[in-house]
Amino acid sequence: MTNKKSLSERDICTKYINPALQNAGWDIGKQVREEVTFTDWKIVAKWKKVYRLNKKRADYILYYKNNFPIAVIEAKDNNHSLWDGMQQALEYGEILDIPFVYSSNGDGFLEHDRLKDDGEIEKEISLNDFPSPENLYQRYLQEKWITQEEKKIIEEPYYLDSTWKSPRYY
Repeated sequence: MTNKKSLSERDICTKYINPALQNAGWDIGKQVREEVTFTDWKIVAKWKKVYRLNKKRADYILYYKNNFPIAVIEAKDNNHSLWDGMQQALEYGEILDIPFVYSSNGDGFLEHDRLKDDGEIEKEISLNDFPSPENLYQRYLQEKWITQEEKKIIEEPYYLDSTWKSPRYY
């Protein structure tokens, strides 16, 4: 048996996080994107020097439906605690306006619900208790007080093309 502490972050994703997502009902091929770069290199010119800042890349973005991101997960290797990836995940959740934010080191998940102002905003959950897509969607609807009319608009496909290619930003 492999010592979890010796595994890389990528190994933790493959051996622990991906199976937890699949067991919760997430379709890895359609609802889960890994290592998603969501900012370009930022160019900074200062005095007579020009340099680039790092891109921002989320380990996982989970989609309830196409173009409806509902959760972000920041993975760390097992030498880190569950809490160590939370600040980074919260930053990504805020930038991308994603309601549910998670951090994991392969032992479990730390969940932060960005929709809540009080009550249980953060909690630890086991690998076996990761929420399903439907569970997160229902929580989203409830916590945002979404009406049936608004729900119909939300569930309307953002973009539909027979080739399933996403439109470019321009």
